[in-house]
Amino acid sequence: MLEMKYVATLLFACAVIHTFCTRKILKLAHRYPDGSMPENLLHFLGEVEVVFGFWAAIFIAIWSMNYGTKDAALYLESINYTEAVFVFTVMCISATRPVLYTAEKVINAVARLVPVARPIALYVSCLIVGPLLGSLITEPAAMTVTALLLRDQFFTEKASLRFKYATLGLLFVNVSIGGTLTHFAAPPVLMVAGPWQWDTPFMLQHFGWRSALAVILGTLATAAYFRKELMRTDMSAAGHIAKVPLWVVVVHLGFMALTVFTAHYMSFFVPLFLLFLGWCSVAREYQDELRLKESLLVGFFLGGLVTLGKLQDWWLQPVLSQLGDMPMFWGALALTAVTDNAALTYLGTLVPNLSESAKYALVAGAVGGGGLTVIANAPNPAGYGLLQDAFGEDGISPLSLFLAALPYTLLAAAFFLI
Repeated sequence: MLEMKYVATLLFACAVIHTFCTRKILKLAHRYPDGSMPENLLHFLGEVEVVFGFWAAIFIAIWSMNYGTKDAALYLESINYTEAVFVFTVMCISATRPVLYTAEKVINAVARLVPVARPIALYVSCLIVGPLLGSLITEPAAMTVTALLLRDQFFTEKASLRFKYATLGLLFVNVSIGGTLTHFAAPPVLMVAGPWQWDTPFMLQHFGWRSALAVILGTLATAAYFRKELMRTDMSAAGHIAKVPLWVVVVHLGFMALTVFTAHYMSFFVPLFLLFLGWCSVAREYQDELRLKESLLVGFFLGGLVTLGKLQDWWLQPVLSQLGDMPMFWGALALTAVTDNAALTYLGTLVPNLSESAKYALVAGAVGGGGLTVIANAPNPAGYGLLQDAFGEDGISPLSLFLAALPYTLLAAAFFLI
């Protein structure tokens, strides 16, 4: 019989390699006639959101062949898919017109207070206010709202590829660290808040101010560097989201607040989401089409990641338990690039007798490296899915994303090491 933890690690490695090959797979798909079976198959395998779900399916198939379907089903039942379902749910709610309208109003209001040219002010406001709002509305919601506003406002055909990658890297890093002002918004913090008794005052004191400064400084530096390109941005699309009555906005924000408040209880927020779907049907006059497909793909990605990631503790846990504070920080930051940072911090809670400084180093490294790859942080696939069309037929290059996010990652690391 196969030792399934080793199979899971092998397939996890295959999934990581596959993630870096999706761009080439999409290129290969273009060699076949449009709509043909080879073209459809390669296009399917070239979607980054499909990768981990695809390899997780292979893993479950291997498990079933070796131990039987019942045993494989028992393994699936032992996995907590709450985070994946929560991200799907909150992404659907946050991508609705009332929420986007509200976020746009807040970001535009802040932009009007910034004493610089309108395009630069809006860009700065979007990439500072949006990610920091993630500490209240959760990181998946912040990623969705900010990515949509960036896509419609700045990721136009006239924008250079260099600008788009820099902004994408900045967005991923800002969202990863911007949710650390509270203890319930960032997935890697959510995993440790209960076991380690971290609350919002603790997060503000140890993480929040550092994260906010890194977000602000990184955004201002990027805006200054690309100021000439930003000044050529067409502002005619500003404020394009149709007006929504206040009472509809309040109801939507109420649904989001209840979903966030019950994020740990799938049995509560899933029926609540079904009620929300009914409400959207009633208030369809003030709705756009729900982004169910994009949200489902992100949920599928996270579900596959959790399925394979659950059995990685055999090598991750010994590594974490033997590291000092500085190696822990840099090790967590590096490992986050190839595994979900929430899975990494969860494994940290399984290590007995970790010092307070080691706990800080682990979480700081995990959130600091959350922008390096699409799999590093749970909300990243949402931003990836919403923005990839702006990068042409070949989509987003994983290597280019890594290189674009690296300077902002090092900036965040510098603040966390103060």
